[in-house]
Amino acid sequence: MSQRLISLDFFRGFTIAAMIVVNDPGSWTHVFGPLRHASWHGATPTDLVFPFFLFIVGVSIVLSLSKIKTGNKSVYLKIIKRTFILFGIGIFLAVFPNFDFSNVRIAGVLQRIALVYFFCSIIYLNSNKMQQVWMGIFCLLIYWIFMKHVPFGDSVAGILEPGNNFAAWIDQFITPGRMYQKTWDPEGFFSTIPAIATGISGMYCGHLILSKSKSLKDKIILMYFIGSICLCLGLLWDYSFPINKHIWTSSYVLLSSGLGMLFLASCIWIIDHKKFTFSTRFGIVFGSNAIFAYALHAMLGRVFRIPIINGNGIQKTWMDFGLSTEIDPQIFSLIWALFYTFLIYLVVNEMYKRKIFIKI
Repeated sequence: MSQRLISLDFFRGFTIAAMIVVNDPGSWTHVFGPLRHASWHGATPTDLVFPFFLFIVGVSIVLSLSKIKTGNKSVYLKIIKRTFILFGIGIFLAVFPNFDFSNVRIAGVLQRIALVYFFCSIIYLNSNKMQQVWMGIFCLLIYWIFMKHVPFGDSVAGILEPGNNFAAWIDQFITPGRMYQKTWDPEGFFSTIPAIATGISGMYCGHLILSKSKSLKDKIILMYFIGSICLCLGLLWDYSFPINKHIWTSSYVLLSSGLGMLFLASCIWIIDHKKFTFSTRFGIVFGSNAIFAYALHAMLGRVFRIPIINGNGIQKTWMDFGLSTEIDPQIFSLIWALFYTFLIYLVVNEMYKRKIFIKI
């Protein structure tokens, strides 16, 4: 495995580990602010986790498909197969463990990853680097136009309220199944348009990584430069199109993609340029079986939240017992999240040692 792929694996693994920490607190009512999503406009560190993963998907597409001929039909079949598998796993996790298909949520995290992977892969195979950049810009602009300048239903254009915006209105027609927030879904299908741009930003970095005309140092510098520009543009756009993870605004894409480039550049600088690999194993282990780790944490998380009956006949979860101690609830909640992440690490670390890599 090349050092560059190790850098990417570390970034991917760090993102998955962070995703587990923020998804599995001991109690959702006792969570430190940075480990929560922003209530609406704005962004916290937690709001960067999902776009970072989509950014990594874009990088991985370029690295994995760069030597494949575009006319190869088997490649398209593999892309379609992987898309359906990812989407299917997402549906499975949505119904586990009750399997209530009458109330299933079709939209979701893995489902969005599947769609972004599919569209970005097709775009990559049928366009060059600059065409891809322009497609990403088009996605951001067209989404901004619809969200800010097109009226919907009985509402005027430009409303960006929870459940009352153009994306939520469209999702009511095109997103089947139950919505996460009844009238809207943070992973709704319409807001997948700017999410594709997040993947394309990763594809740009993938092209840069594969470039033979630049030294490793120059690649790192350029990644820092482009990332800083995206970050600044996102902050500027925030004044008219607020940064918002829930509706995946264009300013949010630029902010998160810019930070993603800065983080990836830092990983490459530390691991590749400085050859500092100490303490990178944790991220690499998670990154080597990223989707499996995510699915495992989602399933076990549901199991740990199944109520059990104590001696008084009262139903409680394992977390309820912990929260009844004298430990500060927020601290216990964080300790549980870290402990749970470590449990998942023990599983994927054993798989890593045995060279078991589940590829989808």
